[in-house]
Amino acid sequence: MKIAILSRNKKLYSTQRLVEACKQRGHEVRVIDTLRCYMSINSDRPEIHYRGENLAGFDAVIPRIGSSITFYGTAVVRQFEMMGVFSVNESVAITRARDKLRSLQLLSRKGIGMPSTAFAHSPDDVQDMIKMVGGAPLVIKLLEGTQGIGVVLAETQKAAESVVEAFFGLKANILLQEYIKEAGGSDIRCFVVGGKVVAAMKRQAMPGEFRSNLHRGGSAELIKITEEERATAIAAAKAIGLNVAGVDLLRSNRGPLVMEVNSSPGLEGIESATGKDIAGMIVKFIEKNAKPHKTRTKGKG
Repeated sequence: MKIAILSRNKKLYSTQRLVEACKQRGHEVRVIDTLRCYMSINSDRPEIHYRGENLAGFDAVIPRIGSSITFYGTAVVRQFEMMGVFSVNESVAITRARDKLRSLQLLSRKGIGMPSTAFAHSPDDVQDMIKMVGGAPLVIKLLEGTQGIGVVLAETQKAAESVVEAFFGLKANILLQEYIKEAGGSDIRCFVVGGKVVAAMKRQAMPGEFRSNLHRGGSAELIKITEEERATAIAAAKAIGLNVAGVDLLRSNRGPLVMEVNSSPGLEGIESATGKDIAGMIVKFIEKNAKPHKTRTKGKG
């Protein structure tokens, strides 16, 4: 097969591992800088060009779309889909996952457990919003934040009001979320491939920190998840429409709660913690499922 990996950096661990896995399984693979792609949009023969070359003949594409280029990146993925190329994660699903509010609404509609969340446009509603999520302490999140950036723990009502008013003053879109104290600064990253949890790790925040992101100095270790946690992770990925996803769960007194569903989960932390060949599993998924014009959400925006 001829496989394209959309990635801005060939040297990233995840990109390198996917290239290795493709080559080990006998496939032709090419890393393409998403932002150097440009498109011919027409009704009879849509095309993607790259550095003067027409990108034709690919069987599958693996999108590694960073949050800062979601709009353009998903346009490129959508163009590949229009050309009949199988995408590991479809453009619509990537867009859903990147919109924190939309993804939470989709999870809510499917009855999937998640922390109580509030969203508003006006700072006049701050006090009622705080009540909605059970009062302080609570978590305030920028909708556009990633890797723990733009996430604040407000320990008192006054602190929450001050932070919310400051964000609103900057015209920022924010969510207020219930703080799950019993999680103890840890979460569980479940890696889902093709409707199965293929690996899971526990991420623990540094002392004095409540964000467990590995980019923020958190540690990771192998963990055995429960059947309920497994089912929740699978349901969350399905609700967003992702074939490959990193689903972040919190262990709470009322069961697993989904914190986030990631459409381009990193491979380094999960492969190091579990010793599993996740990149190889993604390539196997492509081998099993890649067929021309197999875009489930075609025509649905």
